[in-house]
Amino acid sequence: MIVVDNLSRHFHRLKAVDELSFTIKPGEIVGFLGPNGAGKSTTMKMLTGFLEPTSGSIEINGQNMPGDAKALQEVIGYLPEGAPLYGDMTVFQFLCFIAGVRGLKGKRRKARLQNVIEQVELHDVLNRQIDKLSKGFRHRIGLAQAIIHDPDILILDEPTDGLDPNQKHEVRELIKKLSKEKIVIISTHILEEVSAVCNRALIIHEGKKLFDGTPYELQCRSRYHQAITLHFSYAADISGLAEIDGVEEMEIDRETGDITLFPEPGKLIMAPVTEHVSHFRLPVDKFTIETGRLDDVFREITIGKGA
Repeated sequence: MIVVDNLSRHFHRLKAVDELSFTIKPGEIVGFLGPNGAGKSTTMKMLTGFLEPTSGSIEINGQNMPGDAKALQEVIGYLPEGAPLYGDMTVFQFLCFIAGVRGLKGKRRKARLQNVIEQVELHDVLNRQIDKLSKGFRHRIGLAQAIIHDPDILILDEPTDGLDPNQKHEVRELIKKLSKEKIVIISTHILEEVSAVCNRALIIHEGKKLFDGTPYELQCRSRYHQAITLHFSYAADISGLAEIDGVEEMEIDRETGDITLFPEPGKLIMAPVTEHVSHFRLPVDKFTIETGRLDDVFREITIGKGA
């Protein structure tokens, strides 16, 4: 378990992290969110012992970081943003080198290398030079070095930044597989990462914690949560849509022609909207129940401070 209490880090007059507190338990995949410069990477570096806090405390499995840093770093896997790889090495040479750095020897070394190569699916590129591989494969190699010693805690800083959609999917699926028996912390500014991978979201801004809850709770804060968006295949009478029971407001997107119906607080409007559409035989070619738009919520929390 990780317990962070009133953690702060100052760089001269800049408060990069400002009295941050949270607890993370095994089995949690935490999306650590915030705008660029929010203090995410600084917090990650303190959690891994690469930076000392100005004040506050970090307790991991009952031990103190950075006081017990050497022992704790043996149970932590860390993928920093833009993790350095030795590009002139082959993939296998690099993994063997990292295994040696981690103190793996004999049968355990061989077993962990085999396990990691299989988990991260690196069989096809083992003898290829790292510099000649795609960005997606280099991300996989970065993950491989982070888990080669089978850590209890995995800390990933921007693990899918710069990847194409297929590569993002591959890395996210890998993270899900790895998370079953570990604590996983993903520092990111990509909101889709939270709904795709995480079971908890923690948002910071200017070094302060502004939100801590599930991705669903984050979606519930969106005005679009449980709203219904319609599109008609041709012009139709929409005058009655705003009068449907439970509908608080109607919004029309003039560019797309989409019509969004917002429910009154606590109301579900799918049934009455469906009934209205059927009764008046409206030419609906799109009917979407909105889960919530995280971009809007993120802006409200980090710019409007939840206002």
